[in-house]
Amino acid sequence: MAQFFSLHPELPQPRLVRQAAEIMRAGGLVAFPTDSAYALGGVTGDPDLLQRIRRIRAVDERHHFTLMCRDLSEIATYARVDNAQYRLLKAVTPGPYTFILEGTKELPRRVLHPKRKTVGLRIPEHAVVAALLQELDEPILTSTLLLPDEDLPLTDPEEIRERLEKQVELVIEGGYCGPEATTVIDLTSGAPVLVRAGRGDLAPFGLEND
Repeated sequence: MAQFFSLHPELPQPRLVRQAAEIMRAGGLVAFPTDSAYALGGVTGDPDLLQRIRRIRAVDERHHFTLMCRDLSEIATYARVDNAQYRLLKAVTPGPYTFILEGTKELPRRVLHPKRKTVGLRIPEHAVVAALLQELDEPILTSTLLLPDEDLPLTDPEEIRERLEKQVELVIEGGYCGPEATTVIDLTSGAPVLVRAGRGDLAPFGLEND
């Protein structure tokens, strides 16, 4: 049975943040709000976490997982970022973007795309996530909470608890969370390549929606 925490969307209660972080450190899978849709996530080092998320989402090993990071220096620890990429990331983060980058040896191989050795990275603009990241002192490994055969991610924490109560350890309510996922930009080939249009504006990348 999943626990359910109600956190203030701007000033999340430190006691509940600590408890949520403890659940993650113990291998718990958590559903939580971000600045662009709900996400499933936990600590990167847990070997069972990826399989649990894949089962819920019905995706295979080629699915790109995303590391939510506190800041650009943390991104640079886990991904190869050149000067031009760094400037671009600095201009648009924090915000509703996920960037596909080549992972570093700091990450377990199971976290990376099996062929490309890439991973998604992002810095969300959400007080609850920021508090969790600060308490954990490490990134959160995540995937958008989009269930199989559904077009939009889940947004209602009560519905999430009802549908996933036996598959996650914790559901966090933290204010309204819209259904639009992040904009995903691939930066591995130099010029930005649009992978998925989402909540983030494409103008900073010189891209347009198809």
